[in-house]
Amino acid sequence: MTAPTIDRDVVSVVQAAIEKHGNSRDAMIPVLTEINRVFGYVSREAIHEVRKQLHDPARQVHIAESQLYALTSFYDMLSTKPRGRHVIKFCENAPCHVVGGKAVWDGLREMLSLENGETTADNKWTLVTTSCLGLCSVGPVVLIDDDMYGNVTPEQISEILGKYE
Repeated sequence: MTAPTIDRDVVSVVQAAIEKHGNSRDAMIPVLTEINRVFGYVSREAIHEVRKQLHDPARQVHIAESQLYALTSFYDMLSTKPRGRHVIKFCENAPCHVVGGKAVWDGLREMLSLENGETTADNKWTLVTTSCLGLCSVGPVVLIDDDMYGNVTPEQISEILGKYE
């Protein structure tokens, strides 16, 4: 298998993330999160570069690309593919569902013409579900970027999305 061609920006971002968060196995999630923050996702090239930099004999951390990919694909705060400028995370857990979550989910899907995991053609929005956002007492809950909205109703969706124009 041929190694992917790595953009110098990827190399410098990975290097900075490792320098900032460390080169231990425990630092992998913060390192991947930093890369995700800078680029909006963790590319195959970035995963390859993390592994390459960590396998430097001076660092002596051995982690397979498949393990890095598994971490990146497991956590919903990370993505292995580009996302929109604004990521909408909708809680699909039972407490949100029983207080009207399905109607809010259907409203989001209809307004954005998206299904779970999709991004709008203009790259403005990505819509994803998550199992819990930790605010069960104020469900249905929607997280847009770092902004949390609780007790959301279908009627509020347009106004909430309008804040991101």
